[in-house]
Amino acid sequence: MTLYALAYATAAGLACWESGRLNSARIWALAPARSRYRIAANVLAPVIALSWLVLLLPAAVSLARSATLPSLDSLRLPLAAMVICVAHAVLGFAVGFRVPRVIATPILAVGDWLLVAFTRAMLPYWPRHVSGQFGSVGFGEVPQFVTAAVPLMLAGGVAVGLMILWLPFGWRAVRIALAAVVAVAGVLGAQRTAANWSATPPITTGNVAMTCTGSAPRMCVPEFNARYLPQVQRDTAEALNVLRKAGATSAQPRLITDGYVDGRRQKTSTDTEWHILLTDQVPRGDAVYQIVVRALKFRCEEVDVRTAHSAWLWGAMKTGQEKAYRMRREQEGLDPTARELERQVTADVARVLKESPAEQTAWIRRTLQGCEAKAS
Repeated sequence: MTLYALAYATAAGLACWESGRLNSARIWALAPARSRYRIAANVLAPVIALSWLVLLLPAAVSLARSATLPSLDSLRLPLAAMVICVAHAVLGFAVGFRVPRVIATPILAVGDWLLVAFTRAMLPYWPRHVSGQFGSVGFGEVPQFVTAAVPLMLAGGVAVGLMILWLPFGWRAVRIALAAVVAVAGVLGAQRTAANWSATPPITTGNVAMTCTGSAPRMCVPEFNARYLPQVQRDTAEALNVLRKAGATSAQPRLITDGYVDGRRQKTSTDTEWHILLTDQVPRGDAVYQIVVRALKFRCEEVDVRTAHSAWLWGAMKTGQEKAYRMRREQEGLDPTARELERQVTADVARVLKESPAEQTAWIRRTLQGCEAKAS
């Protein structure tokens, strides 16, 4: 994400320098033996190759170290950025053709980097979407083709317009008019397309190979957690059954899926389909505890900390998840105040667990329904 702007600035700055070098060598004053486009392509080839290395080499090293093969979906944005590098190289070549390279090259390189990189700090959002400064992509997210096409439309329109201006034939006025139409169409088309996008461009989520097992509930997690799934599913079904018998919940989810695969667009859970973040919790051993917490639904918008922890510890101890509860508390950090709260909570729950099942049912229902907050 941090290298897009650098790659584009590299392409523009070095292309400007190479264009100026051709001018200083008076190449264009020589008798034409080759197409001017071929000459330009020859000098821009190493420039474009270097800008591509800026984009691809760090990612390639990372993939090699983790022994990971890229998927076709993961190549969508890098391939678009490679084409944008070519467009920036064309722009730099055009500037170097008209402006002395010693002056133009540093200004163009720094200006190009600033214009692209700083779009992430700008409002509205469309400048970043049309600049080629793609953002980060979450787990299971794939940018739609239009996300990659919009910056291609803008940069490509300008580049093609500049190339039309350089045609060696035709009336100059016609070439100028046609180049302007192409460039303006690309710029306006990109801006109009991205004008109403939010900070997140169009993406698809859930693009992850999943494994499912069991019933009542059926559980689905990414394939790399498949070996843990059968045991987690059995423990989940048992825990929910215990909580229902204890009167703590009436939840009977038909399906529980790992909400982590939804990326930043988390799907809303329903009574029969739950989306819970489980990717880290499944191998760590506290996935069932997370489901217990989800099943113990408070009827309030805000809950007193001691009340909430008492309900969660009671549910964890009833379902055999006390170790996961303690681990979660340690992960959150227990300062002296928090440790004192945990002692109080432990004492409260120990006292409740000595009561009869009917009294425990009455207590958990009061705890979930009678918190001191505005009812939701």
